[in-house]
Amino acid sequence: MAVVAIVGRPNVGKSALFNRLTGMRKAIVEDVEGVTRDRIYGKVEWNGKEFSLIDTGGYVKDTDDVFEKEIQDQVKLAIDEADVILFVVDAAAGITPLDEEVAQLLRQTRKPVLLVVNKVDNSGRMDNIWEFYTLGFDEVYPVSAINGSGTGDLLDAIVEKLPPEESQAQTHERPVFTIAGRPNAGKSTFINTLFEEKKNIVTDIPGTTRDTITWHFNKFGRDFEIIDTAGMRKKKNVDDKVEYYSVLRSIKAIENADVVLLMIDATRGLEAQDLNIFEIARKNNKGIVILVNKWDLIEKDTHTAKEFEKYIKQRIAPFTDVPVIFISAKEKKRILKAIDRALKVYENRKRKIKTSELNQILLPVIQNNPPPAVKGKYIKIKYVTQLPTHSPKFAFFANLPQYIKEPYKRFLENQIREHWDFSGVPIEIYFRKK
Repeated sequence: MAVVAIVGRPNVGKSALFNRLTGMRKAIVEDVEGVTRDRIYGKVEWNGKEFSLIDTGGYVKDTDDVFEKEIQDQVKLAIDEADVILFVVDAAAGITPLDEEVAQLLRQTRKPVLLVVNKVDNSGRMDNIWEFYTLGFDEVYPVSAINGSGTGDLLDAIVEKLPPEESQAQTHERPVFTIAGRPNAGKSTFINTLFEEKKNIVTDIPGTTRDTITWHFNKFGRDFEIIDTAGMRKKKNVDDKVEYYSVLRSIKAIENADVVLLMIDATRGLEAQDLNIFEIARKNNKGIVILVNKWDLIEKDTHTAKEFEKYIKQRIAPFTDVPVIFISAKEKKRILKAIDRALKVYENRKRKIKTSELNQILLPVIQNNPPPAVKGKYIKIKYVTQLPTHSPKFAFFANLPQYIKEPYKRFLENQIREHWDFSGVPIEIYFRKK
């Protein structure tokens, strides 16, 4: 998936623009320089195209210096990692010397750069945008991240600049597994144990792995690629530029995977950042297996594993049809079981159900449990088919699809999971006009 990076000096509204384009309201937005501390990543869909949006403000430290060195590093790394760059400036403040330095760096790249003039909240500021053409870019996009004006034209321009989608991006010669999780959860130890040799440096210091590394495994009748990623911390803890971009590469590794092995530390439980990683994998429709590592360090009885799994399922609801495997990478316990389950999830993700079989099984269930009537209008679902996509997506054709609510959508998903094995795989359901 293509990556679009937002760059610019502090206090020009990068986080507000990120929120507007992704539809989020979770990044902190205040009129204080360097306040971005929450999210770096979001997905945007526009005119049938998707891309990852990266807010690069995260590692600019909230200090009293001029930020010049940090901004330069930020822009250089964005140039390396992004397919399209959004250079954000402030209409209210006009062009500053730091804007000119950023512009000079960006003019040296061959990648598309869109100059976004933010805070164009009134007609007076619209009259002043022409000065920004002196920064040397072909087009200027006036927007107001706060009220949304101009963002539609900006999104049109972004998708026009995106690189062509590679048809083979989701199809690999062999399964690709990405192992992800917080720092020091035991990912590198898992890799070393799996290969029975030292592939990665392992220490008790969180964050030893700084980049993504791909290994090919072909033993014991199992053939796959596995990607080891840097541990992903909360954004407020990511103030080092190398770690910041290792997080970005981890996200890209998740997007390129068939199945994500989410490793959590049994001694710490399922933490907020674990849930963030889970959501990234789910939103990208990846297969998911949760590995509870360091299980050897937990005092347990006959009910401990069952209770721990119940706790995990409560935290990841409503998508709970996810395998949970309790392992000890250090003690070499259940490592191959984790891989076997990942291979099973990979097969589930590829599963295709014949249209005749879907209708034969689901239509009687729907007839006995129809969607609730809305305003005296009865909803009739007449046909269902699986869409020809890389992950499981189903289309239900109805006379009034706009009236079908979320609870009924979950009911249909549960029926699909009850009759066919899609364990570990997100399912998407669409309602269309008959």
